[in-house]
Amino acid sequence: MSASYQHLPLAELRPGMILADTLLDQQGQVLLMQGTVLSEATIALMPRHGIELLPIAIPGAPPPAPPDRGALARRLDHLFRKNDIDDQRDWATGTLRRYIEVYRLGPEAEQ
Repeated sequence: MSASYQHLPLAELRPGMILADTLLDQQGQVLLMQGTVLSEATIALMPRHGIELLPIAIPGAPPPAPPDRGALARRLDHLFRKNDIDDQRDWATGTLRRYIEVYRLGPEAEQ
């Protein structure tokens, strides 16, 4: 999610506002993608999905700073520290870690 956003209640939303993060329903299904420009119809459908607040991008705000790759790598090392023990290594946890590394650090993490 962008650091330049604010959560607004439905009553304060206006057409033309931009969604700052991907919006999921209660089952985890994507309702709206990040960057969606809200319309009156879209705003009117939110109560049907139990949504009361939306993360809205603040216009003119500077883009967020890129993540600290070293800090992210250290965090992953900490989270998966028990899987690094040879007798605890399993393919599922290793696969999960690789997927998270690529998601957080980018495709160059696969190398």
